[in-house]
Amino acid sequence: LKKFKLHEQAVKVLVKDIHDIERATEYAEEVNEPVVWKKLAKYQLQHKLVKESIDSYIRAFDAEAFPKVIAAARETLMFDDLVRYLQMCRKKIRDPEIDSELVHAYARTNRLADLEDFITGPNCAQIQLVGDQCFQEGTYEAAKILYNNINNFGRLASTLVRLKMFPQAVDAARQASSINTWKEVNKACLDAGEYRLAQQCALNIIVKPDELDELIRHYENAGHFDHLINLMEHGLGAQNAHPGIFTGLAILYSKYKPEKLMEHLKMFHSRLTFNKVYQACESNLQWSALAFLYVHAEDYDKAAKVMIEHSVDAWDHVPFKEVIVKVNNQDLWYQAVEFYLNEHPSLVSDLLSTLPRLNHTKVVHLVDKAGHLPLIKKYLVAVQQTENIKAVNEALNNLYIEEEDYDALQDSINRFDNFDAIKLAKACERHELIEFRRIAAQLYKKNKRFEQSIEISKKDALFQDALKTVAESGNRDAAENLINFFVQNNNPHGFAAALYTCYDLIRPDVVFEIAWTHKMMDFAFPYFTQVLREYTTKIDELTSAKTKKAKSQEEGLESSGFQTGPVIDPSSGYPPMPYIPGGIPPAALLTTPNPLINQIHHPHLVNSTGHIGIPRLNVGINQGYVCLLYTSPSPRDRQKSRMP
Repeated sequence: LKKFKLHEQAVKVLVKDIHDIERATEYAEEVNEPVVWKKLAKYQLQHKLVKESIDSYIRAFDAEAFPKVIAAARETLMFDDLVRYLQMCRKKIRDPEIDSELVHAYARTNRLADLEDFITGPNCAQIQLVGDQCFQEGTYEAAKILYNNINNFGRLASTLVRLKMFPQAVDAARQASSINTWKEVNKACLDAGEYRLAQQCALNIIVKPDELDELIRHYENAGHFDHLINLMEHGLGAQNAHPGIFTGLAILYSKYKPEKLMEHLKMFHSRLTFNKVYQACESNLQWSALAFLYVHAEDYDKAAKVMIEHSVDAWDHVPFKEVIVKVNNQDLWYQAVEFYLNEHPSLVSDLLSTLPRLNHTKVVHLVDKAGHLPLIKKYLVAVQQTENIKAVNEALNNLYIEEEDYDALQDSINRFDNFDAIKLAKACERHELIEFRRIAAQLYKKNKRFEQSIEISKKDALFQDALKTVAESGNRDAAENLINFFVQNNNPHGFAAALYTCYDLIRPDVVFEIAWTHKMMDFAFPYFTQVLREYTTKIDELTSAKTKKAKSQEEGLESSGFQTGPVIDPSSGYPPMPYIPGGIPPAALLTTPNPLINQIHHPHLVNSTGHIGIPRLNVGINQGYVCLLYTSPSPRDRQKSRMP
């Protein structure tokens, strides 16, 4: 076959029939014809002689079998030989697969300079595809060149992270401007201890509300609490900072730096998501911060409850007063009162003065049950001035009794009448001070219990009060019992005063009997004089009426022609004597010392019409006189004076 130049058949016989590839190779070198090399390359490739096959294809300058050659070279990792083959192929064929495989081969053989030169020149390689292939195979340097060539900064950043080129990775991520790229680079930097670079990446992540929680969890799981807090603090100043950042930082402070929590809440409470911070503060027992949040969320009921239930941490008097007046549940007012009674009793009065629309009766019962009524005296006085409430009045009256302030008690019962007077009277009746017993007597008198009032006054020698009570009662027995009391206790002045004060109630015969029996006629004489004058006046009036009637009858008879004789005074049997002006004026002056009566006017003893009377009585404690004066004569006085 050689002789007849049938070289292709000759190679076929050597390879296929004789199975001697070596002789076939020698034959091909000897002949050195492309068709022979091509035939030989084909058989070599079939027998996995990739390098020899590539050499044969190159010498044959044949690129038709490049897919098979590429596959065989990949399988046997013959990338150096594949580069030679593909360079030959590019001279004959312009195919993207050939260029792409050449780029890949350069990458696998680490011929980075050739790779860079190739991709910067004219080519039709699929750079992105090859770059991803290199990235997967771990040839990151080549991938970096490829991604950089096509400006795929996201994949470039990922590649740089694998190469531990973190600053360059951050720059690539910044150019990529992709949240996933930032997350990847951040995680890599954080794991590598590049906290500053990690923070640069994280600042671009935390501005995305949906990504913030994941980032926080990653930092917390890695134990980088301080770096996370520092990151969030820097995030507060970001132009596009959202409530999640402020809320997240508040939660972090609550967990890891509670000393900074309150300051943060005060500065940024308006930008927080309250529900999340509520949970954090409650979990970490930060009651003061929780109360603060409730106040600024205008949930005053919960704020008040927190302050009451966790007062050691959350309560302060002034803020509590501001909160409690704004609650919707008014039961909290009374819980607050109980809380103050138990823990801050000295401030309860101030609290009560702050609360509006209180049920004052309920408040009094609460405080009285706790035994702290004296602490709310100021509040009770203020309420009493505007509202006449029974519970308030009684509470104050009891306080005045305890304090022995009889002046205040007297003023209270005079101005505010809504209280149990009998109960108060019984309390005062047992008091050791006479002024309170005197008030008890007044209360009994006011409630028509005259006997009890009189008995108290008699026991305490308050005779003037007893006299007034008897006079007001209008009870004859009480009056006569009182004068008997004075007589039995050898008190002539009291006896005389009783006759004067109770003049209308006492029977003259009883007085006469008592005075004569006990030798007190001198002290009873003014009374008898007045009684005598009163009865005389009545007789005079009757006589005058009878005279006028008789005269009118006489005139009637005269007009009808009848004669009448002189009118006879029936009391004397003689005609009445005319009164001579300038005659001796009938008068009587009786004086009796009496220390009990002081400037008393009596309607029966003072009369300007000519009756016996007492124009004015001036009586002191140690001396005094009762003066009975005839101010004008009666008809009987015209006939005969009763005074010497």
